Amino acid sequence: MDTVTIVVGSLRRPKLDAVGDAVAMPGPQLHAIARFDVVGVDVPSGVRHMPLSREEIMAGARQRVEALLHIARERNETWHYFVGLEGGLDVVNERNTRCVFLQNWAYVADRSGQGAFGQSGAIALPEPLARRVVDEGVELAEAIDAFAGAQGIRDAQGAWGVLTGNVITRQDAVRISVINAFAPFLSGTAP
Repeated sequence: MDTVTIVVGSLRRPKLDAVGDAVAMPGPQLHAIARFDVVGVDVPSGVRHMPLSREEIMAGARQRVEALLHIARERNETWHYFVGLEGGLDVVNERNTRCVFLQNWAYVADRSGQGAFGQSGAIALPEPLARRVVDEGVELAEAIDAFAGAQGIRDAQGAWGVLTGNVITRQDAVRISVINAFAPFLSGTAP
């Protein structure tokens, strides 16, 4: 049985687990007879810690993949797929009202560097939470802990879990973005 290595530009366990979950079901469509090995490598996103636009979130995901491709070439790694993940906020104005949406984006590329984006969907932040993060510059991890009255939410259910009553967790949102980014490779429509 062949091993297909998927390298992820993060060392965070919820992200690595989400990628593993994302490829588990459609795995045979990616490679008929293979075992998938998900490996984490810490790389910078090149964007601010809390991106505040869809464009910045997408750029962070793509730039993580570009960093991984560079490392693969330098080290002569045989990685098959490269995954960049980035979460952030998309701040939009709807009828003169600020709306702040939490989103996760993934960018997946193959060895040639051809890739595709996938998004998790989005969930609106309550205004008090949006104010803390966007206006006051408090890190989302700290702000969601205070908002929920708990500790360590980032590495558990994440803000997604708090805002959806654990119907959708951070890992679920990341998994959905990864599946969406892999879709062109699954359907044979990859660039």
